Amino acid sequence: MKLTFLGHSATYLEMGDTRIIIDPYLTGNPAAATNGEHLDVDYIFLTHGHGDHVGDAEQIARRTGATIVAIVELANYYEAKGIKTIGMNLGGSYTFTFGTLKFTPALHSSSLNIDGNNLYLGVAAGIVLKLEHFTLYHAGDTALFSDLKLVGMHTPIDLALIPIGDHFTMGPEDALIAAEWIGAKHVIPIHYNTFPVIEQDGKDYVEKLAPLGIQGHALAPGDVLDLDLIKSSSR
Repeated sequence: MKLTFLGHSATYLEMGDTRIIIDPYLTGNPAAATNGEHLDVDYIFLTHGHGDHVGDAEQIARRTGATIVAIVELANYYEAKGIKTIGMNLGGSYTFTFGTLKFTPALHSSSLNIDGNNLYLGVAAGIVLKLEHFTLYHAGDTALFSDLKLVGMHTPIDLALIPIGDHFTMGPEDALIAAEWIGAKHVIPIHYNTFPVIEQDGKDYVEKLAPLGIQGHALAPGDVLDLDLIKSSSR
């Protein structure tokens, strides 16, 4: 299994014959590692409806036939466009052949601006993806809030992707608290340095994780992480 960080919050997972992309904001993303035109994708997971997260979801789904998995209002938006979807809601889970996905709460908004009007697209969410021997948590966009303590309560998190950009999400100081509360063994900072307003020092953040007993990975767009190695190092 491997994870490729594509920039901002976009994450590409390869697990055997299954390919998943989370929050595929690639076109128009100044930090993107790829434009997504050549990615093989089976599923597109979306944390919420903002443009810097849904990004190329429609284009990728049309090109590959991938299924979009999202909170029901956001899924319905794409279903109306003729795209295959699985609509879910907070706390609900869905079992695929490769594992189980659960949407968890995130403290954020979710909408798209269409012709000058904001279209409500349900609530923002985080994603817990439980595989056979590995559990990943993608926090999406969120502020720090105490229910993050519940994320790893039933299933210990091997790897968490946590926003640190500030302004629109939690900043680095709150993200350190979030990492402790989530209880992840490994953390990747996301949602930073894409634009000036969310510039942060990812290396400084991961250095501050070390005294907490958490291994951080400040990935540059295009960097690949071997999830099997992460799992073996956490035993």
